[in-house]
Amino acid sequence: MSNFETILEPTNVSYGKNGLIGGEILELYYKEYGNKHGDLMVFLHGGGVSGWMWDQQIPYFTDYHCVVIDLPGQGKSLGTEPFSIRTSAAKINELIQSIAHEKEVIVIGFSLGAQVLIQMLSLEPNLIDAAIVNSALVRPSGTFIKKMIRPSIKMTFPLVKIKSFSKIQAKTLYIDDAQFDTYFEESSRMKPDTLINILEENMSFEVPDSFQDAQGRILVTAGGKEKSIMKKSASDIVFRNINCTGIIIPHVGHGIPMADPTYFNQMVANWVKDDTLPNGVEELK
Repeated sequence: MSNFETILEPTNVSYGKNGLIGGEILELYYKEYGNKHGDLMVFLHGGGVSGWMWDQQIPYFTDYHCVVIDLPGQGKSLGTEPFSIRTSAAKINELIQSIAHEKEVIVIGFSLGAQVLIQMLSLEPNLIDAAIVNSALVRPSGTFIKKMIRPSIKMTFPLVKIKSFSKIQAKTLYIDDAQFDTYFEESSRMKPDTLINILEENMSFEVPDSFQDAQGRILVTAGGKEKSIMKKSASDIVFRNINCTGIIIPHVGHGIPMADPTYFNQMVANWVKDDTLPNGVEELK
């Protein structure tokens, strides 16, 4: 039985945390913004960042009841259990059920958060009305690569605490100067075992069979400058559910919500409202 505590202010921000699942303490920290009477819009961040990656989205979607979540083990969500995509998906589905109150439910996930979103759709095929799956890896890595994760992280992890190294990493994620201090502080605080666990989950994920049963509309995106495995993953996801629409967004790599927030916000708003896709994208068939 979960116990989520929150106080919602109609036009500002409130905070919620301390979920209890299966008798094990696993905190789920989230913030709520916008119009409490609007449709529910949930944001799920990627690995290496947390809910603050959506800072450029929240002011745009003020008509919605927005919920920004720090995934378990990341940001301000702490706990004793190792990170699991499936457990995270189950927890967030439960949170949505507790606050949706018959509203339309829209969920936006990026990278690791997009993998969690695919799992959410697979566990509860009728819960989410519209899903935006951004840059989700669904082709598992080989055994050798998985075995190399732990020794590689153990060897390179001290670099995380060096600002010059973190700035290089931040640039690849399109993290700007205003967000860098938060990124650096969270990266420095993360334990190596937590990062290893997240990477192992990320690189092992594949589309569950039950994803084909998801009933809501699903927009699948990848950047034109992303690695080929990411674009192939997007095609795989589209192939697995008849309700999917897939697009490749040109001139951007891994991180469209932060690389071009204006473009991303308009894309989401237009697609949620009337299925309109941006000009100039490649549609996956």
